Amino acid sequence: MVERSAPASCCPGDRFDFGGMSSSFLKERGGNNSFTHEALTLKYKLDNQFELVFVVGFQKILTLTYVDKLIDDVHRLFRDKYRTEIQQQSALSLLNGTFDFQNDFLRLLREAEESSKIRAPTTMKKFEDSEKSKKPVRSMIETRGEKPKEKAKNSKKKGAKKEGSDGPLATSKAVPTEKSGVPVGPENGVELSKEELIRRKREEFIQKHGRGVEKSGKSTKSDAPKEKGKKAPRVWALGGSANKEVLDYSTPTTSGAPEAAPPEDINLIRGTGPGGQLQDLDCSSSDDEGATQNSTKPSSTKGTLGGMFGMLKGLVGSKSLSREDMESVLDKMRDHLIAKNVAADIAVQLCESVASKLEGKVMGTFSTVTSTVKQALQESLVQILQPQRRVDMLRDIMDAQRHQRPYVVTFCGVNGVGKSTNLAKISFWLLENGFSVLIAACDTFRAGAVEQLRTHTRRLSALHPPENHGGRTMVQLFEKGYGKDAAGIAMEAIAFARNQGFDVVLVDTAGRMQDNAPLMTALAKLITVNTPDLVLFVGEALVGNEAVDQLVKFNRALADHSMAQTPRLIDGIVLTKFDTIDDKVGAAISMTYITSKPIVFVGTGQTYCDLRSLNAKAVVAALMKA
Repeated sequence: MVERSAPASCCPGDRFDFGGMSSSFLKERGGNNSFTHEALTLKYKLDNQFELVFVVGFQKILTLTYVDKLIDDVHRLFRDKYRTEIQQQSALSLLNGTFDFQNDFLRLLREAEESSKIRAPTTMKKFEDSEKSKKPVRSMIETRGEKPKEKAKNSKKKGAKKEGSDGPLATSKAVPTEKSGVPVGPENGVELSKEELIRRKREEFIQKHGRGVEKSGKSTKSDAPKEKGKKAPRVWALGGSANKEVLDYSTPTTSGAPEAAPPEDINLIRGTGPGGQLQDLDCSSSDDEGATQNSTKPSSTKGTLGGMFGMLKGLVGSKSLSREDMESVLDKMRDHLIAKNVAADIAVQLCESVASKLEGKVMGTFSTVTSTVKQALQESLVQILQPQRRVDMLRDIMDAQRHQRPYVVTFCGVNGVGKSTNLAKISFWLLENGFSVLIAACDTFRAGAVEQLRTHTRRLSALHPPENHGGRTMVQLFEKGYGKDAAGIAMEAIAFARNQGFDVVLVDTAGRMQDNAPLMTALAKLITVNTPDLVLFVGEALVGNEAVDQLVKFNRALADHSMAQTPRLIDGIVLTKFDTIDDKVGAAISMTYITSKPIVFVGTGQTYCDLRSLNAKAVVAALMKA
């Protein structure tokens, strides 16, 4: 049941579109109790005990301070007033029935508005109320050449400290000040000059630390100049002038002509496994298999198999859950998620969402708090990893073929995450499915980027030579060298693919940090000008909190620097280096939670076949493993 109400422009009973708010619940963002829909801001409160949702809607341009108090008062009064009817009637009868709550709601609204008016708004302090206004004008006037009284006192105190800290010399000799002309000193009151005072201090220091000075004096160089020998020039092993024969490490040939490149090892390049069909990601390891086999045998340590979740056994009878009951379990789970590489902020939000979902829920007789919270968290994680829109590249490519145009995919991400390597893996997967691929080398900044793609193209051509496809070139590299405009190269590559009949264009871009504004502007220009069908963000599975910063700033930069009214943002994620993290798979949760976009591919190795699709249940099982 939903109680719809809003002040000012909205009346109780007005109907809103709650699709976005329900999707907020489904995506496990229940910890945030507000939702913006077009020109309205909706604030809601959940009552899990009676399965009620209380919603207040108001115009988002208004700043209403009493909304939280209003929704709490309405929730409390409605629940207390209709508790018996809610418990006795079924859900269908409640939806079809009506509740006489109009007058109560208007009364609560009036009280909330009056309470907000009673609280006086904070105003700026007047000059008459400040401490400065109480000082006389004469005390604030400073004459040139004169020091303020407080500064003069401080200078006197500092002068006294300096006089007292001169050591034994201060007891026998007093340093004269500039203003006082009183003669001071041991020689019958003769005033000491500055040079004399420095000389005497130096003599006393030498007498006090004579041994150290003598030792250091022995090691001092003599005044007699020594003749310096000429430094012999250093001969570098890999520098200077050298004969061509000395630097030639190639294998000598009989004819003198360069030998042809050795044939590529097909099995080493390709790897093992079906290349045309993506297998699901398997997060199990040998340790998991050993644990599974040992679990079938009777063991005295059965109680320890629960891992982290076996620490708390709070058996709860038939009663409703409160935040106090779940606090210790949620703290353990939050720390566990952070240890598994989930970003700290997201781990807190997930636990808060689970707490909001379970608060007030009645538990069974033999259910524990730990098992209930664990099951709710598992369901939330699976729901997060399941995408709102599934990306099916093969179907989209066939649809582009019907329109006689190439399907364009752009890869972006930070430096060193494996964009070019995984682009080659995806190229191999597309070739295995019978699609021709044009690789656009738009990384015109990194040295060796074009050569890397050229090597991948040569090896992919060895796996799929033209003679196996009726003389048709299946993979080709489009490059214009270094230092050119990446957006222009991508545009030329797409036009070339359209003319030559290529099915797919894969655009490789330069790695860039999310805080580099000029490079992010260039990326937004490339995407806006060429309008690719799919924008994939390539990220490492090794990152933790950095994943949140990368994705948020990449999306923000694409939106800010785009010239279109509806800017193109990230459509999907490629998660790389997944074989290096064991069961620390939290980056998948962090990236999907931030963008609500699916993880399209997962890189799991160094051969072309090491490409997988994400298995949500396997990832959650690895994440929850102790």
